[in-house]
Amino acid sequence: MNNNYMLKKLRIALDLKDPDMYQIFELAGYEINKSELSGYFRKPGHKNFRKCSDEAMEAFLDGYIAYKRGPKADA
Repeated sequence: MNNNYMLKKLRIALDLKDPDMYQIFELAGYEINKSELSGYFRKPGHKNFRKCSDEAMEAFLDGYIAYKRGPKADA
């Protein structure tokens, strides 16, 4: 299982749209553009396919936590 597959399945399971995805990545401080995001969901071998790096996946997961729980409180 690779990051592209997991990101695609999470997007479907969590019913996330493009604006939600941009916001989630932004909350983690990860800059992503439209072509990069759409490339993550292309099939391998497609000319616009982009491999989702471990850093991008980590940013998505961290951003999703902030998206659902709110920003981390400084204690």
